[in-house]
Amino acid sequence: MTVVEIEELIRGGESARLEFKASTGQLRRGAETLCAFLNADGGQVVFGVTPTGDVVGQRVSDNTLRDVAAALQRFDPPAPVSMERVSLGRSDHELLVLTASPTDAPRVFTYDGRPYQRVGTTTSVMPQERYQGLLLERAHARQRWENAVTDEESGALDSEEVLRTVRIGVAAGRLPESLVGVDEALDRFGLRIGTKLTNAAIVLFGKTFLPNYPQCQLRMARFRGPTKSEFLDQRQVHGHAFQLLDEAIHFLSRHLPVAGRIQPGIFERVDEPLFPTEALREALVNAFCHRDYSLAGGAVSLAIYDDRLEIWSDGTLPFGLTVSDLKRNHLSRPRNPLISEVFYKRGLVERWGRGTQKIVELCVQAGHPEPEFVEQAGAVGVLFYPSGYIAPHRVEHDLTARQREILLFLSRTGSAKFGQIWDHLGRSIGERTLRDDLLHLKRLGLVTSAGRGRGALWNLVSSSAGQ
Repeated sequence: MTVVEIEELIRGGESARLEFKASTGQLRRGAETLCAFLNADGGQVVFGVTPTGDVVGQRVSDNTLRDVAAALQRFDPPAPVSMERVSLGRSDHELLVLTASPTDAPRVFTYDGRPYQRVGTTTSVMPQERYQGLLLERAHARQRWENAVTDEESGALDSEEVLRTVRIGVAAGRLPESLVGVDEALDRFGLRIGTKLTNAAIVLFGKTFLPNYPQCQLRMARFRGPTKSEFLDQRQVHGHAFQLLDEAIHFLSRHLPVAGRIQPGIFERVDEPLFPTEALREALVNAFCHRDYSLAGGAVSLAIYDDRLEIWSDGTLPFGLTVSDLKRNHLSRPRNPLISEVFYKRGLVERWGRGTQKIVELCVQAGHPEPEFVEQAGAVGVLFYPSGYIAPHRVEHDLTARQREILLFLSRTGSAKFGQIWDHLGRSIGERTLRDDLLHLKRLGLVTSAGRGRGALWNLVSSSAGQ
């Protein structure tokens, strides 16, 4: 570096990646800051500059250089720190610039047995909890369940699904058109070592999952009411991640309540998904990408109740993330980067850590409350709530679209007379048909009536309003 370059560097002042020390008399504090830089994105300590930016320099003797070399020996593991001497061009004073280079290696550095961190322009001892978390995070980068090598080769995979992924990736502009063949794709995705597959390859494209991969499982249930006391439908499916995603979407299409309305004057029901399809898909993709696959008994779970929808995946949030982080800007820290990368190539995820924020935005735009993110009992869940009453599809047997519309109308009005209900339906049916519908709903315990004849008030039963 030249003096001009140094002056330009100093002009910006101290920062998260730059610190000034007047002399190597502050060598220890400078080394602590270098340790903090090594545990982040790298940085420089310049000796011979005051904290206010005045260039004073110092004499650099053999003893000075020995002291610096001895200080560098106290890093564990050995630190990638380089030293440069910059002459000031006057007298015999120089600057010493020590540069801590960022490293991709999964290591956490200590100086004299203590880890340090940089927050803004301040260096401090790293809290023990943060230190342990960083150790786990960086060890995870090298030794993960997903990149462990199996005894299987490419014949154990659904080759058509691999090639479908390539076609989709090419069409999305995320894979080169020159990519052909299953083996070439697996190498491109980092899913095999030599000819042997990784666990991630089985999760993404496998054909056989029992007994060795029971965690490649999706559990789905539709419950009656707001609790797990009674099933209307339940399924447990094993398959690769893209099969399970398709199964989940199909289950939602069969069981998810719809929000609808009857167009005035025309007996035609306009149905729309209760929750935005894109938000549900995003939540499911997150579950498949970020779950802890090392848990052999784990699964992704989809539960539909009368008053909410829940998507759960086994495993805690990775590497220091909290549930409150999920609704604000945060770094993308995939637990399974190999699996997440293939989902990215298929255009199902982005790389910017905005998936959870996108889920919230889509639900709010659709008029629903913000979904709730939960970490509980070793699992992470997303809970979707509707904006209001949802008429049940089935009570003892299926309800018609018209009967469900009557329930929705009563949920909004609180109570209504026969004529008001008839007007809402556009008077497109006979009085007798409407009366039969109301009596049927009354026998099922969904509505009550007060009074007699056309002047009677019809009300939604409070227990059904909570469904």
